[in-house]
Amino acid sequence: MIDGAYNCQDHLNMLHVESSALTTQDGINADPGAYQSGKKWYRKAAHRIFVNRSLHLEHIKFYGFDMDYTLAEYKSPQYERLGFDLVKQRMVDMGYPQEILEFEYDPSFPVRGLWFDTLYGNLLKVDAYGNILVCVHGFEFLKHSQVYELYPNKFLQLDECRVYVLNTLFNLPETYLLACLVDFFSNSPQYTWGKTGVTCGDIFISFKSIFQDVRNAVDWVHIQGDLKAMTIRNLDEYVKKDERLPMFLTRIRESGAKVFLLTNSDFKFTNQIMTYLFDFPHGARPEDPHKNWKTYFDIIVVDARKPLFFGEGTLMRQVDTATGALRVGTHTGPMLKEHVYSGGSCDVFTKLIGAKGKDVLYVGDHIFGDILKSKKIRGWRTFLIVPSSFKSFTYGLTNANFSLSFRRWMLCWGRNIKISTRAPKRNPTYRS
Repeated sequence: MIDGAYNCQDHLNMLHVESSALTTQDGINADPGAYQSGKKWYRKAAHRIFVNRSLHLEHIKFYGFDMDYTLAEYKSPQYERLGFDLVKQRMVDMGYPQEILEFEYDPSFPVRGLWFDTLYGNLLKVDAYGNILVCVHGFEFLKHSQVYELYPNKFLQLDECRVYVLNTLFNLPETYLLACLVDFFSNSPQYTWGKTGVTCGDIFISFKSIFQDVRNAVDWVHIQGDLKAMTIRNLDEYVKKDERLPMFLTRIRESGAKVFLLTNSDFKFTNQIMTYLFDFPHGARPEDPHKNWKTYFDIIVVDARKPLFFGEGTLMRQVDTATGALRVGTHTGPMLKEHVYSGGSCDVFTKLIGAKGKDVLYVGDHIFGDILKSKKIRGWRTFLIVPSSFKSFTYGLTNANFSLSFRRWMLCWGRNIKISTRAPKRNPTYRS
């Protein structure tokens, strides 16, 4: 999660954004040193919230949170390296060459949001309209002439049969492994390269089959493999803990709003991760006694299967928190505090909690499963976690050749989308 995400001053007012550092309370600050001056109206890069539509928090009655990469921030690159090592071992177990085990994860290469073209085995960076900005085959960045040869007009339509979008943080190890495998098979003297795959004697290995094997291996590691077990055994190594989290959720509820957890993770894993995140000797305040993590939420839903949850959904069942087993039958009654529910659909969920679409602000990291579907189908207000933005800002603010023009662009951008700076009428009381 973005650093400082549990700072109530910054994040409960999350969508009431202050102006760029070039703008003072009275107008434009022409002094480039304002970025380093620490003036009170300037927020550090990791604390900034950007909006494309103004939002007044007094209208929000329900705050929803995803767990993975939202409330639970996995340490990078340690966690991606763990996933990468487990997937490559699975690939070898599936019959791939032992040389794959020599691959080492490089966190500087993969970025979220790339397309993988299963026909040609290329990783593509595209704009919002499908225009190809960068094309990489393995680790070879193709020249413009090579890109035009494969993609006329440097354009590719998003076709689910051909293109897979690597749009989550969980996809980072997968992105790098795909690049490693394409590079390995394309450059190994044992194989003959072709546009759509490689051959070795009578064997043809298409880039699409490599992709499908990687997808199967990733799913196996997450569902049946050791990823969750190793995470639980080494929580300090892979999961960040922030002592401000209990107070953050408590102050939201003290403002009169309700808080819910909506995650795709199963109850066993969710319970272990959340227990760790709330494992402090005190409660929300130093004088408060320690409380179970479930007491900080009004509603808890696991195994949600987003984005299916926002469509037809699944049966909603109650979880026996003592055993982790699902109780027989469909849950139709009210959703009770400190109870845990599995599955369901947005229709059933909102009906049971008495929420309308615009009453809900949902925070997540998955632009498709968390943000797009909940917004387009159900009208929820949404908040996307983008940890990589911090790196972009850090580069921009420390690079003298880039920084000034970027700040000017940010000021114009902020004016164009009419960022609201009016504080909400009803929000939690902030204390130092």
